[in-house]
Amino acid sequence: MATYTADQLYGNGVQGENITTSLTFTFSNPSGSSYFTIETVQDATGSFVGKQATTSGTWVPSSATMGPIQSLYFASVVVPPGASSVVLTPATTITGTNYRMKGTGAFSVVTS
Repeated sequence: MATYTADQLYGNGVQGENITTSLTFTFSNPSGSSYFTIETVQDATGSFVGKQATTSGTWVPSSATMGPIQSLYFASVVVPPGASSVVLTPATTITGTNYRMKGTGAFSVVTS
């Protein structure tokens, strides 16, 4: 279990964690709606060619109003005010160095 702050998630974000079976991201948002994204690390040209599909599998938010978006290389949700969560269950094991977690707003996230 790890905790990530809004400052860590802002901008280029923070390196991910290894995910073997599933990982729950639990958000605590004291402000207005924000956004959380998991994104595959791109190569020097901005391409995903040859990169691990870090968000293949299921991406299930605690509420449909979180508007989940998912492709093979990124997944995003709206983080509403208060508490919410999303569970990523990968199709295959994901190495943390292959993706970054990013966010906008003042929320923190705890992984478990």
